Amino acid sequence: MTTAPLRTPTLWEAGTRPVGGALRLASALLITAAVLDLLLSEGLGLFYDLVFVTLCVGVALTVRASDFFPVGVFPPLAMFVVVLLLAISQPESVADPTDGVVQATVSGLSGHAVALALGYAACLALLVVRRQFVARHPR
Repeated sequence: MTTAPLRTPTLWEAGTRPVGGALRLASALLITAAVLDLLLSEGLGLFYDLVFVTLCVGVALTVRASDFFPVGVFPPLAMFVVVLLLAISQPESVADPTDGVVQATVSGLSGHAVALALGYAACLALLVVRRQFVARHPR
């Protein structure tokens, strides 16, 4: 009786983390990045944007294939929540200091639209590739 040798999982099938833990960790890291960015500069800036895109890619690669839907809706909701929290607590970090909460939220989202689009597109693209790979290579 011969057994097939064990092979190392590819990048597309290596994700095994449950979605709850992965999204909680990503949310905590995103809020930490926002706080660090505010400590290092006057407003939410490039550091936050780079961390956001990186976390979108990381979460898309680490979760189980059965948990793709929550990951697919995570990027826009995470960006919205962070910008909303800042619009409530420190509107000058995402918009004009005299703006109300709604206007500061809209301004903050528009100011980080490129990062949102890149992170969301990368996340969805990786999920599509992983879904196709899993469909073609069932265990």
